[in-house]
Amino acid sequence: MRPLLPFDGDTLHEECGVFGIIGAADAAQFVALGLHALQHRGQEAGGILTHAPATGFHAARRMGYVRDNFTSREVIDSLPGPIGIGHVRYATSGRKGQTELRDVQPFFGELALGGVAISHNGNLTNAEALRRELIERGSIFQSGSDSECIIHLMARSMGRSIPDRFEDALRKCEGAFSVVAMTKDELIGCRDALGVRPLVLGRLGEGWVLASETCALDIIGARFLREVAPGEMVVITEARGLESHFPFRPQNPRFCIFEHVYFSRPDSIIGGRSVYEARRQIGVELARETPVEADLVCSVPDSGTPAAIGYAQESGIPFGMGIIRNQYVGRTFIEPTDQIRNMGVRLKLNVNRALIAGKRVVLVDDSVVRGTTSRKIAQMVRDAGAAEVHFRIASPPTSWPCFYGVDTPERGKLLAAHMSEEEMRAHLRVDSLRFVSLDGLYRAVGEKDGRNDAAPQYCDACFSGDYPVAPSDMIAEGFRMKDAAE
Repeated sequence: MRPLLPFDGDTLHEECGVFGIIGAADAAQFVALGLHALQHRGQEAGGILTHAPATGFHAARRMGYVRDNFTSREVIDSLPGPIGIGHVRYATSGRKGQTELRDVQPFFGELALGGVAISHNGNLTNAEALRRELIERGSIFQSGSDSECIIHLMARSMGRSIPDRFEDALRKCEGAFSVVAMTKDELIGCRDALGVRPLVLGRLGEGWVLASETCALDIIGARFLREVAPGEMVVITEARGLESHFPFRPQNPRFCIFEHVYFSRPDSIIGGRSVYEARRQIGVELARETPVEADLVCSVPDSGTPAAIGYAQESGIPFGMGIIRNQYVGRTFIEPTDQIRNMGVRLKLNVNRALIAGKRVVLVDDSVVRGTTSRKIAQMVRDAGAAEVHFRIASPPTSWPCFYGVDTPERGKLLAAHMSEEEMRAHLRVDSLRFVSLDGLYRAVGEKDGRNDAAPQYCDACFSGDYPVAPSDMIAEGFRMKDAAE
């Protein structure tokens, strides 16, 4: 049964999380724990693949949450071996929003050099072109995922080893990718040259771990070593340890700045900086840039909480839990009838009426996408008796879609793409609406001089329209880049 989240169409979703381990007595149990820590990156489905010397490759792929599918001893025992990789998925490509079991990673292929499995975080912006070319040359696809292209490219490569073929395949891919792969005795990890999506490296005893975020290392007690560098490929074996290669032309990194704003867990570390602290500092910048007279600062939980704390600390306005989140709404206990759907955001959030009534309230949230949820939340706060409602947003206006692994609506459905800030304020029915500036966001994540417009330090295309990699497939379908659109 899939989770019912009828209000989630107005939030951004990361595509997935990846995890891999080598040198562990029971790799599958560590992979399951790591995926549990990465569940926020994808809730539609998950998969684990392992290899045992005596019995070969073993795989389990399931729809739904890790906790419901990969916690039983029966499942873990069916995945023996000292090496394994895993994946949690939120669909952004193929049959969007219609994940089927055949789309669930890791993907596996039996090549001339042996079996190989991959888990991919991100999006290939030339996937449709690659897919057409591969099909014309005889490849048979089993899924609707762009990630499967990598397996087929490896199969057609003439590289002398699987890491060579992996490297060769990725050189043909455009877009964003953090990939964890494995053979029977090798764990491989790679980030694209721009390092758009995250990947970290850790040690667990004598074993090695790769994961999308450091929180996945923490849950298994692994020691964080470093981030896999943009454009780096690491090949790890128990016999030789870690070998590092740089197969791509060096480029200025463009890590996704929205990882700081929303996607990563607040207890993770990115670029040597606490995600929580970065979000709190966004709130500080927001308070400096957009002051307002008010009685109470409240967050839209949970993603807006660190920024709300920072806003309250900088402004001197008290912070309070004005909105309470239902922690158990992930899976509904009622069939999704129209009546239940119409409850919308109330299934997830409830206003603390005793605290809100009569107050001038600052609501801090991470972003405004379509605006439907923000409007409902603002109305709930008004209905609870708030004297004034002021929205403060911990990111710039989301005006452009993402093609690098984030599930954003098409541009015409993004509120900021066709409304001014004042028009958005009127649409949301709030007393004021302000966003942190792009420079303010950059300062909050450690760039004291703000954004370098000549050479941006991050990928911020969803705010600026400045795409570091041209979305080839979308351009072929008629999508216009920023300059052409303006």
